[in-house]
Amino acid sequence: MQRYFTNEIYKEKSSYGISGEDYHHIVHVMRMKEGSKFYLVFSNHVTIQAEITAVNNQEVIVKEIAKEKQEKELPLAVTIACGYSKGNKFDWLVQKATELGAAEFIGFPAETSVVKWDQKKLAKKQERLAKITQEAAEQSQRNLLPEVTLLASIQELLAAFSQFDHILVAYEESAKQDETATLARLLEKVQANSRVLAIFGPEGGFSEKEIESFTQNQAVLCGLGPRILRAETAPLYLLSAISYHLELLKQ
Repeated sequence: MQRYFTNEIYKEKSSYGISGEDYHHIVHVMRMKEGSKFYLVFSNHVTIQAEITAVNNQEVIVKEIAKEKQEKELPLAVTIACGYSKGNKFDWLVQKATELGAAEFIGFPAETSVVKWDQKKLAKKQERLAKITQEAAEQSQRNLLPEVTLLASIQELLAAFSQFDHILVAYEESAKQDETATLARLLEKVQANSRVLAIFGPEGGFSEKEIESFTQNQAVLCGLGPRILRAETAPLYLLSAISYHLELLKQ
């Protein structure tokens, strides 16, 4: 069943209106009519099954049939922070990591980042990424629409550390040294709904100076198995490991 997100906070009432791009998609792309049903996700993560009761020139009017009860979100709120990579790698990562349950994305310029974006380019890129997350969240039946923030400096990332309960840095040297315990220990003890920041470097990895800055601000270095993963693959490994350990293994 089709899924749409709204910026409206859920309040129980007799009807809800949908306009803008979603109106166009419902009426002109999906060709839905009175009686058609779809899921509507509100900004406070309440999801209802909605039925169309009327369609006018600007708005689709729906009523609530039932609330969706199945839990769709990871037990942890995982923010993926990545150094800017070449080409469309970050776009692809955001799409796939949204499908795997990431709660938020942060992009930042690392020392080895080849990409250099000014404020105008950052704003345009963020708009594009927001659309990618919405489409991926709808496709994967999420109850949460991940936010995307693109930073102009790594100092802005460091300033955000205080917002998180746990901070992990995926570090190539840790993998080379066969470090495998850090992530496993975290997943054994972490409390549900904790906020986790997972930081990944661009193609060239992190400099020693950057690693020192992270660890001085309470970040923990970790390996992700014995193989060296690409910049766009490592976050997907982490999200998959979290899902297996906290969703599949503990059922």
